[in-house]
Amino acid sequence: MIEEKRFAVLIDADNVSSKYIKYILDEISNYGVVTYKRIYGDWTKTNATSWKEVLLENSISPIQQYGYTVGKNATDSAMIIDAMDILYSNYVEGFCIVSSDSDFTKLAVRLRESGMTVIGMGEAKTPKPFSVACNIFKYLDILSEDEERDTAGYNLNKVISNADNNVNSISEQRSKEVKNMTDIKIIEESMIKIIIENGDESKGIGIGELGSRLVKRYPDFDVRNYGYTKLSKFLISFDSLDLKTEVNTITVHLKTNDISVKKIEQTILQLIGVKGINMGELNKRLLEGYPDFNVRNYGYAKFSKLINDLSRLGVRTSGQNVSLEKVIPEKNPCKTTLKSK
Repeated sequence: MIEEKRFAVLIDADNVSSKYIKYILDEISNYGVVTYKRIYGDWTKTNATSWKEVLLENSISPIQQYGYTVGKNATDSAMIIDAMDILYSNYVEGFCIVSSDSDFTKLAVRLRESGMTVIGMGEAKTPKPFSVACNIFKYLDILSEDEERDTAGYNLNKVISNADNNVNSISEQRSKEVKNMTDIKIIEESMIKIIIENGDESKGIGIGELGSRLVKRYPDFDVRNYGYTKLSKFLISFDSLDLKTEVNTITVHLKTNDISVKKIEQTILQLIGVKGINMGELNKRLLEGYPDFNVRNYGYAKFSKLINDLSRLGVRTSGQNVSLEKVIPEKNPCKTTLKSK
């Protein structure tokens, strides 16, 4: 039997609401067993009373920390000191730091340097430096929002399937609202690169492996951030990706193209012609000829990257202008020069 990782959950009561405690403990249970449950704050303050009941229900140990000076946060220091004590006790393999405060960025980095798995949790306002310093980061307000929607019987998948764009409007809206969250377009570009870098595009990549690599690149990646409940449903929403199931294995591939690469290249060269063409106009005219053309199906994140890759065919770019390199014929093509020994 594989032993589960042991985690220490340290909560900053000054920066997290008591309404999130259920989501915190439920989420960390997906990664291992919680051996330490501590929450830090000044419990003499009236606004700390909301925590009393949830602490008793979930057996969380409150750590009293007075504010010694106005404007200074002593809670952060107490959490950091305790985290280092727990680290050197060798009783855990990971930490869950719950806060929306960037002051814990250095702590997360230090714990990871010691081989700890660091899971961060906070609201969408959490500064980017802290979220990327963790191995994994979860947005508590998004987790609670999704669960409340499911509890109310809101059929999110139906909304997604009826959206005008395959990359649904909820995903794009959240990416805009949560400015620190990794944009869904960046996620798509990374997935394309991962599949290409995997070596054999025909074999694709396992869905679990793809998800794992995305989390390594973007610690805050979670399909729930974009309005989905499963990774497979999230992946299906992209025009550039295709899922194949064999026995019990699901692999992710770049979608096959009805239009051959050679045909696309020839058409681009014809459209550029002798006079050259603006890149935007080139893309527009290419779509007029091939309405189903999607640059991502050919392994490129942007149309400009496809054009730049055609330099081997003599295509040159200058800003938004695209032209063909002029080939100057040799004066004496039959004449060769031999180097003397």
